[in-house]
Amino acid sequence: QVQLVESGGGLVQTGGSLKLSCAASGSPFSFYHMGWYRRAPGKQRELVATMSTAGRTDYKDSVRGRFTVSRDNAKDTVYLEMHSLKPEDTAVYYCYVDLYDFAANPRNFWGQGTQVTVSS
Repeated sequence: QVQLVESGGGLVQTGGSLKLSCAASGSPFSFYHMGWYRRAPGKQRELVATMSTAGRTDYKDSVRGRFTVSRDNAKDTVYLEMHSLKPEDTAVYYCYVDLYDFAANPRNFWGQGTQVTVSS
C-alpha cells in the first residue's frame, strides 16, 4: 500500500517562506504525478502544484511565481517551496501522487495533510 509522509508545515508571518516535503513509499510502480493540493476552511480542496515524471508542472494561478514544486524521483519525494506567503494561503496542504497499476488503471493517493498558517 502506498504511504505518503508529509512534513514542513507550520505558522509563518505574511511574506515568509516554508518548504513542504512528502516522501512516498510502498509502490512497485513509478509515480506519474506528484504534487500538492490544499483545502482552506470552508472551501473545497484545490490543486496547488503538480509535476509529472517528465517534469511538466501545473500551478494554481494565484501561487505561480511564488511557489515551486519539485521532485526527487530517486527518493520518491516531492517538495513545495512557498515564498511570499499570504494569509489566503492558509490551508491544510495534502500531498498527492498518482500512478498506473499493472492493469494500466489510474490510481491516486493522498497524504494525511499538513497545516500551513500565514498570519497577517
